[in-house]
Amino acid sequence: MNLPFHKYGSPKYFYSWSLMLSPWLIGFCVLLFAVGLYTGLFVAPADYQQGESFRIIYVHVPAAWMSLFIYVVMASAAASGLIWHVKLGDMIARASAPLGAWFTFLALVTGSLWGKPMWGTYWVWDARLTSELILLFLYLGYIALQGAIDDRRVAARAGAIVALVGTVNLPIIHYSVEWWNTLHQGPTVSKLDAPSIAPSMLMPLLIMAVAYTVYFVVVMFARTRCEILEFERNAAWVKERALEKGVV
Repeated sequence: MNLPFHKYGSPKYFYSWSLMLSPWLIGFCVLLFAVGLYTGLFVAPADYQQGESFRIIYVHVPAAWMSLFIYVVMASAAASGLIWHVKLGDMIARASAPLGAWFTFLALVTGSLWGKPMWGTYWVWDARLTSELILLFLYLGYIALQGAIDDRRVAARAGAIVALVGTVNLPIIHYSVEWWNTLHQGPTVSKLDAPSIAPSMLMPLLIMAVAYTVYFVVVMFARTRCEILEFERNAAWVKERALEKGVV
């Protein structure tokens, strides 16, 4: 390689290769959602206890997974900016936070809709639900902090500290159903040796999980490119691109 590997993580190169990959990822995402929703809503059999209402898991479970996954991405990216001063890390963290907040909100809302017929109530101060709600507040706190501080570098450092401290909540969310007596059901899919779910129900769930992940990557790429253009607006390569597109 003629260029150092780390150069491909620079804002300029990220902008170029993410823009090149995005159309392919969008097509793959649409295909996954089409297959996942069709097989989950029309092919998978009804649950013998929950009936047709179980199908909300194809929205709820991947959203809950993504709420944790995106926080890991956000915290890792923010840490790279805080520790190694990687500008792109700060941008990815800023771009990921609103997406993580929306996925967490979706997980809480769909969980409540499922909880009403199953538990007889939309909400209980259960360990899993409460820790997931705290995760939403962590996302919102990070977003608010970024908006409250005008200096982007200072905001990035402060946000990184908040994000890293918040990672303590992630194992609590994951293991809450095992550590405490909770209404929320225990792990099913994560028991890789013998998942407590039929393969005909499991496959659409896994497809939807991949679809959610690809969707996150596509939108995160787009949001990060916007962050790059805003932060690097005075850079020569950004001005060159603007001239090529006839923007200026």
